[in-house]
Amino acid sequence: MPTNFTVVPVEARADGGQDEGPEQTEAPGPPEGGEPNCPSPGDGNPGENSPFIGSVEVDGERAFERKSMALFEEEMDSNPMVSSLLNKLANYTNLSQGVVEHEEAEDSRRRLARSPRMGTFIGVYLPCLQNILGVILFLRLTWIVGAAGVLESFLIVAVCCTCTMLTAISMSAVATNGVVPAGGSYYMISRSLGPEFGGAVGLCFYLGTTFAGAMYILGTIEIFLTYISPSAAIVQAEGPGGEATAMLHNMRVYGTCTLALMAAVVFVGVKYVNKLALVFLACVVLSILAIYAGVVKTAFDPPDIPICLLGNRTLSRRSFDVCAKVHAANNGSATTALWGLFCNGSTASTSCDQYFVQNNVTEIQGIPGVVSGVLLDNLWSAYTDKGVFVEKKGVPSVPVPDESRAGGLPYVLTDIMTYFTMLVGIYFPSVTGIMAGSNRSGDLKDAQKSIPTGTILAIVTTSFIYLSCIVLFGACIEGVILRDKFGEALQGNLVIGMLAWPSPWVIVIGSFFSTCGAGLQSLTGAPRLLQAIARDGIIPFLQVFGHGKANGEPTWALLLTALICETGILIASLDSVAPILSMFFLMCYMFVNLACALQTLLRTPNWRPRFKYYHWTLSFLGMSLCFALMFICSWYYALCAMLIAGCIYKYIEYRGAEKEWGDGIRGLSLNAARYALLHVERGPLHTKNWRPQVLVMLNLDAEQHVKHPRLLSFTSQLKAGKGLTIVGSVLEGTFLDKRVDAQRAEENIRALMGAEKAKGFCQLVVSSSLRDGVSHLIQSAGLGGMKHNTVLMAWPEAWKREGGPCSWKNFVDTVRDTTAAQQALLVAKNVDLFPQNQERFSDGHIDVWWIVHDGGLLMLLPFLLRQHKVWRRCQMRIFTVAQVHDNSIQMKKDLQTFLYHLRISAEVEVVEMVENDISAFTYERTLVMEQRSQMLKQMQLSKTEQEREAQLIHDRNTISHSAMAARTQAPSTLDKVQMTWTKEKLVAEKHRNKDASVSGFRDLFSLKPEWGNLDQSNVRRMHTAVKLNGVVLDKSQDAQLVLLNMPGPPKNRQGDENYMEFLEVLTEGLNRVLLVRGSGREVVTIYS
Repeated sequence: MPTNFTVVPVEARADGGQDEGPEQTEAPGPPEGGEPNCPSPGDGNPGENSPFIGSVEVDGERAFERKSMALFEEEMDSNPMVSSLLNKLANYTNLSQGVVEHEEAEDSRRRLARSPRMGTFIGVYLPCLQNILGVILFLRLTWIVGAAGVLESFLIVAVCCTCTMLTAISMSAVATNGVVPAGGSYYMISRSLGPEFGGAVGLCFYLGTTFAGAMYILGTIEIFLTYISPSAAIVQAEGPGGEATAMLHNMRVYGTCTLALMAAVVFVGVKYVNKLALVFLACVVLSILAIYAGVVKTAFDPPDIPICLLGNRTLSRRSFDVCAKVHAANNGSATTALWGLFCNGSTASTSCDQYFVQNNVTEIQGIPGVVSGVLLDNLWSAYTDKGVFVEKKGVPSVPVPDESRAGGLPYVLTDIMTYFTMLVGIYFPSVTGIMAGSNRSGDLKDAQKSIPTGTILAIVTTSFIYLSCIVLFGACIEGVILRDKFGEALQGNLVIGMLAWPSPWVIVIGSFFSTCGAGLQSLTGAPRLLQAIARDGIIPFLQVFGHGKANGEPTWALLLTALICETGILIASLDSVAPILSMFFLMCYMFVNLACALQTLLRTPNWRPRFKYYHWTLSFLGMSLCFALMFICSWYYALCAMLIAGCIYKYIEYRGAEKEWGDGIRGLSLNAARYALLHVERGPLHTKNWRPQVLVMLNLDAEQHVKHPRLLSFTSQLKAGKGLTIVGSVLEGTFLDKRVDAQRAEENIRALMGAEKAKGFCQLVVSSSLRDGVSHLIQSAGLGGMKHNTVLMAWPEAWKREGGPCSWKNFVDTVRDTTAAQQALLVAKNVDLFPQNQERFSDGHIDVWWIVHDGGLLMLLPFLLRQHKVWRRCQMRIFTVAQVHDNSIQMKKDLQTFLYHLRISAEVEVVEMVENDISAFTYERTLVMEQRSQMLKQMQLSKTEQEREAQLIHDRNTISHSAMAARTQAPSTLDKVQMTWTKEKLVAEKHRNKDASVSGFRDLFSLKPEWGNLDQSNVRRMHTAVKLNGVVLDKSQDAQLVLLNMPGPPKNRQGDENYMEFLEVLTEGLNRVLLVRGSGREVVTIYS
């Protein structure tokens, strides 16, 4: 519905008729368009530092605003009022808060730019018309009609024009979705598809434009040497059949000279090139009008252009005038120049070519006229091989057996093999140039209106011209003349020129200047496109081409463009260069369609084009048509172009600058991620798909640096870039106070992740306590089905020396949290001794001590580690423990069979733990442990005194400090043990241990009476830790890595400090230890 606005003037008019005072007292500030030396708006700084409200003009209104908008006075310090911002926003001279514009360097130029003034006709329609109509129309269209026939030629033109029309619709939608600065097509593609696609397609478009310049220069030289001044050829033909080779050499010589001249013109005075554009366009328009006038004239007065045929073969009239074998002379007959070409002498008795003797010479009209009915003869294709006679159907001809095609005879021969797909590749460059209007978007009065209208009208106009010319050429010109590419049967005249009125020179001169102009335009546009890509900084090695002269002219880019263009000129064949640039343009058009289809399907909030006549199906059809045309034209050129674009894409992805342009590829990634997350969450994960999705818990120092960086190295070795990795850490405090520290810590973690090549996500939490923060991470890290199932953390090495019990309490509570969350836990002890990614183990073992069944995680982890080159040469060994009544031989066989079914290669060894009495050493260790625990509980000391007292008890003990671990699992998990142990065996083992130890207790108590007061459960656990540690040291002391089952913490929280001692004793004397606690589910399976 219509909306009414009332505009109240509050600022001085441009003519100075109102409020001149503020203008006279205005404080000096940065010039309009300059970059003020102050933070961007909305950064939390005071209002006087804002570029929007830092002027006296706004300060003059501050009092009014403060009174009328008092509710927003806090916001006004950092955010501008809309009333003072609307004019700048409407003229696109400033951006509102929250908009991150990539082109900072262009902002100043945009503010200083003069008001654009070009409309649709001058700014878009005529440039598109000039770029679309060109060399192919004048030099190859008649030949395409003759080879493919009217019907197939009509199909070729219709398909190509449909492709460009669909691309123009997509381009119109993209171009009208916001303001498109100078940069045109490259800007649209890069900002829609991202820097990787933008750089790849931008360079392809640049190469296409450069090779188009080579094609236009070759067309210019062909017109000059073939139709204007054939005698100017430098290289002459050597022997019969050498004309083609000599022509290629002449094209190279003249093409190189012309390229140097054009490059000099562009370097010295590009403004003159732009001024001459209308002159070149006038040449094109006049030439086309001359063609239509000639067609009209043939309806009532066909031109007399005789064509000489020998039998049904077309003859080249470059070396004779009279189309006859003999002619009357002095009351008799005499042989003609044609006779001398086919015979050895001028007499009737000389030997002649057999085909010449057997067939008659006839003449036909080359351009019989539009009403002659020749259209029916030209409807169908006449594809031929290379070197075949150009023959007219329906004319009698006597074949000669075993005819030797000797060179030197004046026949018109085909120079290349013709077929449908090849003609598509040659023709397609004639419909390119549809982006000429979008490339001038910065100079248009209303780009969002002019680009769609002008481009589509230009395509409609040129499509009508091409399609009508196809029909008119087929209706007016004889087929043998259409297939005569260089007009040899017309005494070396341009075929389309003979049709034109009033003179063939209108076409010759017009086409010559139009191709010159098109070549100059290509050499002008291509360097600027390369300069735009270089200044974006997405391809590091191209940054040198972003510099130029003081006035901004791209000098270095022009030099590179000339060198690339020279490679096209050295090819020297217009028919060979045309498919090359077809590939690059088709790839560019394909990605324009992809950009429109992608933005439409994703329905991004910013996708609001003013051009409404688009649909994603049209864009998809255009993209498919471009892709098909690439392989139709030339499959090997298509593969080469795609390979070049792919290499550029990967290079930008690997080495290019990080750019965030709000592109559609990122939106596609987000949509794909959303779909995948919803899909993954539908059902439980199968055992075959289980892999460790790791949450790495990092500790930070006071400077917010990571304490144990090698934990990330181990993570990358374990993951090898696969699966989910979440790197988490906790800062203690409140978010408002720790916001800056959290940002710095996250930057440090991300930098370390990049250095260690740990691909994943960083999640940092600020919490009132470390304990709560770790718990929150374990519960909430990840999203949907992409949540972690394994927690990796470092062993708290200084848990005895830190102040208070917080360190080990946090650790034990984390163990309990992972068990409650049914997540696996990996604890790396002596993590600073773990290898970095650059290290390589040449030999050694990874030892697995399989005490209790954990779902197979202990066997899966070494297999994953050995996929990384650090651990690749290490051998895997699995140890399991047998009790007295176990059959160790059968256990070994069963374990080997199980590993065979798991497809894991490892050495197997069964270690027998001999039952013996608990030693005095074990009792003493247990006594010291309990004394330390009791003293810390009973003494009401300060935090510092507790630490000093605990250290004093520790120093009295002559035994080296270590922790210990329990061998048995909690009773609630007994029913999950299915591999080595059964419930009955565990109960029997407990009773056996009790009976065997009763007599030993009495003997030991007599040595030290206080031992009798010890908790016998702690004594048994310490006994297990000491014995198991001795066995592990005996077998695995030299192993590169030892993996151990990690016993669970006690249910009674009062024994947590004892739990740490058990683990310390269990791992004492080992270099690298990974304590593993399973999640309670199977993670390996023997089934496929």
